[in-house]
Amino acid sequence: MNSIIKTEKLEFSYFGADDSEPKVVLQGLDLEVEKGTFVAILGHNGSGKSTPAKHFNSILLPLGGKVFVCGRDTSDEDLILEIRRRVGMVFQNPDNQIVATVVEEDVAFAPENLGYPSDEIRRRVDEALKVVGMYAFREHAPHLLSGGQKQRVAIAGVLAMEPECVVFDEPTAMLDPRGRESVVEVIRNLRDDLGVTVVLITHHMDEAIFADRIVVMSDGAIIMDGTPREVFVNETILRQAGLDVPETTALIHELRNDGFDLPLDALTVDECAQAIYNEFK
Repeated sequence: MNSIIKTEKLEFSYFGADDSEPKVVLQGLDLEVEKGTFVAILGHNGSGKSTPAKHFNSILLPLGGKVFVCGRDTSDEDLILEIRRRVGMVFQNPDNQIVATVVEEDVAFAPENLGYPSDEIRRRVDEALKVVGMYAFREHAPHLLSGGQKQRVAIAGVLAMEPECVVFDEPTAMLDPRGRESVVEVIRNLRDDLGVTVVLITHHMDEAIFADRIVVMSDGAIIMDGTPREVFVNETILRQAGLDVPETTALIHELRNDGFDLPLDALTVDECAQAIYNEFK
């Protein structure tokens, strides 16, 4: 596997402010992310799915085991800047990532701090804003934008560093359905159009349908790993792990329980509609 990210026996615990026992989150996690793929990591709240993501660009460092980005050890302090150039992070709340009062100035923040010349910064800012569909808003004030627009600006700020991989940690958790749709479209386009490796941390099943691979976590461990079609047919396992299935899959299951012979791997709306049409025509 041509992996861009690899964890080897990764261990991590969170320590409280008092003398209470540390909360063990990861115990020997092995995971590889292949370059140029779209990987969705699913899990209920508290499953540990966000903890590996924060190791991918050295926000957290292993308490045991190793994490490698393009073969580089994330715990090496001399490599942290290089690792963060290669792996960018987008978080739940875009307000926590927006630092300027004008959209284009915010997107330029990271390239400026990395010391790029002004013409290179201009190119990166313009290209990043066009990728996320926010170029027309480049002179707007971020605080006047919708939640989905703010999140797309935050994504542009990461893209301006031209990373090889972008990790999205529940990027749509604070958005309305329309904002969610616009952000998910951008995420898909990063892999499809730009070849950027994408890691999406989410508990929204519908967001993971178009991933190349789904990793399901529970209690800090991987309980399923496969393509969306391989994972979502296991409705019982997913529900035992505190997760739902995509609405299309749930509908197919209900119809099958009523005696209709429908394929369990019809994931998209179009596939589901076609399967139902074929059954009833």
